[in-house]
Amino acid sequence: MAIQIGNVCVDTNDLKRASEFWQAVTGYKVSSSDDSTVYFEDPEQKASGLSLQLVPEKRQGKNRLHVDFFTSDLDGEVKRVKGLGATEVASYDGWVVLKDLDDNEFCICAA
Repeated sequence: MAIQIGNVCVDTNDLKRASEFWQAVTGYKVSSSDDSTVYFEDPEQKASGLSLQLVPEKRQGKNRLHVDFFTSDLDGEVKRVKGLGATEVASYDGWVVLKDLDDNEFCICAA
C-alpha cells in the first residue's frame, strides 16, 4: 500500500502549554511552528509526527479519534505522564486511558 500515517493533529486552546506537555510526553522535537500550529517529529524518524492546532472551542463529548502509546513500563509511564499534568480516566488490564490538559483522551498501553 502506498499510504501511511505521517502526522496526528491534536486540538488545543493553549498552544504553549500543550506544546510543553506533548513534547515532554513524547520526547519529540519541534520541526516547525507558527502562531496557530506546532509540528513535532520523532528525533529518530521512526514514528509518525504529532502536531498541535490552536482552536477557539473547547472539546465537547467523546473523542472520535485518540492516540495509543505503547511502552514496556506501563506503570512508570502512566506515573510520569500524570506528573506532567495528565489525568486518569480509566484503567484496564494492559492499558490506561488519560486526558491531556485540554481534555483530549489518549491511552498508554503495555507493549
